[in-house]
Amino acid sequence: MTEAAFFDLDKTIIARSSTLLFGRPLYREGLIARATVLKGAYAALVYQIVGADEGKMDKMRVALLELTKGWEADKIRQIARETLTELIEPIIYAEAMHLIQMHRNSGRRVYLVSSSGEEIVRPLADYLGVPYAIGSKAEIVDGRYTGELTFYCQGEGKRTAIQEEAAKHGIDLSRSYAYSDSATDVPMLETVGHPVAVNPDKELRKIATERGWEILVFRNPITLRKRMAAVPRPAPKTALLAGAAAVGLLAAAYGYRMLAARKHA
Repeated sequence: MTEAAFFDLDKTIIARSSTLLFGRPLYREGLIARATVLKGAYAALVYQIVGADEGKMDKMRVALLELTKGWEADKIRQIARETLTELIEPIIYAEAMHLIQMHRNSGRRVYLVSSSGEEIVRPLADYLGVPYAIGSKAEIVDGRYTGELTFYCQGEGKRTAIQEEAAKHGIDLSRSYAYSDSATDVPMLETVGHPVAVNPDKELRKIATERGWEILVFRNPITLRKRMAAVPRPAPKTALLAGAAAVGLLAAAYGYRMLAARKHA
């Protein structure tokens, strides 16, 4: 049996919501309106302060999928290739990178586990030096997004995916670790023997305190240049980075659309 460490992405490895990072690139390409971008900025602030509950996540998922229906996957990948590094690089938590390296040095399998699509999760994991990744799976037909998901990596979905990985690779979950900021990830956290709440939202902090889980606060975003000087990592793969932000971009538009819909409700 081996051990593993499972990391959520938003506010755990990076300091902001990956869902809300890509509004301006989408606006520049004419895929969303300026008003939607501005609403997205408000959404980012709200998320930073109060987090997102299960209901909000479901609404965001539905809105995003509807908005992205018919988008050309290749066009989104092109936008992603030009913006991913610029947007992600300045907001990586130094504390998270230290933990990732510590777990790797200890021989554990390290995973990035996110509700964002695997088109962003897998390449971003490679970019950050995380060997394994689990993400949502968007359906693409004839090169275009259909507006459907074949797997949603959120809530119980994360628990199921982790248990499947454990069964496949002989992972002892009772000796493994999981890190997240959100109460929506309680199923993931309670699947392992060492759950850790990172920058927890109010609900997760309450749950973590009641159950005696470790609580960490990350405060130091670090640029890639500084990280490279301190932490060894594989060289980024251009082809992977091209697809990395596809679903992140979708997630961004999705969050903005949800806010717009609520504004006019």
